[in-house]
Amino acid sequence: MTSDASETAAVRVDSWIWSVRLTKTRSAAATACRGGHVRVNGDRVKPAHTVKAGDEVRLRQAGRDRVVVVKRVIRKRVGAPVAVECYVDNSPPPPPREAVAPAGIRDRGTGRPTKRDRREMERLRGLATPPPAEPSR
Repeated sequence: MTSDASETAAVRVDSWIWSVRLTKTRSAAATACRGGHVRVNGDRVKPAHTVKAGDEVRLRQAGRDRVVVVKRVIRKRVGAPVAVECYVDNSPPPPPREAVAPAGIRDRGTGRPTKRDRREMERLRGLATPPPAEPSR
């Protein structure tokens, strides 16, 4: 089989996502498809759906969308430098790390938080409940 024949052929979407290293395992890719986290050209697909060169694959993973356009169809898992050549990554950039501020991290050895500390941590996390309203007379 020549390389031209492999580029015109189609392959399962779960196998391709795994082959180009967008997921760690093929079963994780199939689970993502069954869960509705994979779209090909805008349509939710099952794991057995075939992809070919030129298709747009969207993968929702770890709270982030990966948008890739298939450049080359491969069936076997390859190394990272080769895998990057098989698609064009159109994903939006990940959010900056400063945007996700850790709230309520305490130093080691400071003991159990006091009631005041606990309320402050809840306020920072946005879990604080408003103070009870005083009954009207």
